[in-house]
Order: sequence, then C-alpha cells, then structure tokens
Amino acid sequence: MSRVGKLPIIVPSGVTITVDPDFVTVAGGKGTLKQFTMSGIGVEQKENEVIVTRANDEPKIRAKHGLMRALLANMVTGVSTGFSKKLEINGVGYRVNLAGTDLKFNLGFSHDVVYHLPQGVAATVEGTSITITGIDKQQVGQVAAEIRALKKPEPYKGKGIKYADERIIRKSGKSGKDK
Repeated sequence: MSRVGKLPIIVPSGVTITVDPDFVTVAGGKGTLKQFTMSGIGVEQKENEVIVTRANDEPKIRAKHGLMRALLANMVTGVSTGFSKKLEINGVGYRVNLAGTDLKFNLGFSHDVVYHLPQGVAATVEGTSITITGIDKQQVGQVAAEIRALKKPEPYKGKGIKYADERIIRKSGKSGKDK
C-alpha cells in the first residue's frame, strides 16, 4: 500500500470536510477549497479523521492514491493555517512596492514591471523582501515562481529575485579567480 496514501488525515477543530460522490469540500477559518475525487479512489470521514482508500493495485490507481491524500492534507493545512513563500530582491536600485493588489517592480529595465496578484493570494512587502500568502498551496507556489521569473538571480553578482532559502551558486568573473 502507498506509504503516503495509507496515513489518515487528522482534521483540526474549526475545519469541516464534506465528502460528496464527485467532490470533497474543505472549509475552515481562512476559506473554502474544493477538489474533485479521482476515479478508483474513495474518501471517507470518520470522526476527526479522513481516510483515503483505493479500489485496486493498478499502478495508475496507486499513484492517484498518494496524490489524493496529499492534496486533501494540503487543503486541510491551507484552510487552517495557510501557506506562505518568501522572496528576496537583490541588486542596486531593485525595488518593489505594493499598490492595491498589484506589485510594482523596478528591476533595472527601462520600464516598471507590474504583477497583478490573483484572487485568493495576498502579498506583503518589507523593504526588499516579499511574502506571498494564501490558502491554496499550488497557487501560492505558482505566484512565487512567476514573480521569480521576472528577474531570475544571475550567477556573477547574485542580482535578481530569489527565494529566501535559495542558495545562488556564484561564478568567478573573466579572470578566473575569485574576487
């Protein structure tokens, strides 16, 4: 049996789960998330636990088993505590400002870059760091990746937008020796 799929999901207080034949809805203090159930996968709720089962041991069904359990666990975590990603901006003159629901970047281009935040995702700016928060783990990660892609960190001086825990491998310049 799947190592991930066989683990029960503990539902914290304040979170309600509704299991329909086609959808699983998770509601909590931060919002509501909805996920369709995959074919061959069963979801059942017992008191404060959710158990994900599978119909048979076919490889595709086994893969869906672990995936469905991970998606439901992320939904429960998202509506109870939420997810966040932290980004840092490095470089002389590189700035970011929050204007309503838009992030306005000055990244050394001839123009400012404006990034519109999607609904369900919020951002806070503190100096040169940006914190992206939301209840959907996939959406928070996608927004953080799109912001990073605006100006990826370069290996010579480390200028650009990087994740807070990311380590940029630096290269020496033309001379071939470290400066």
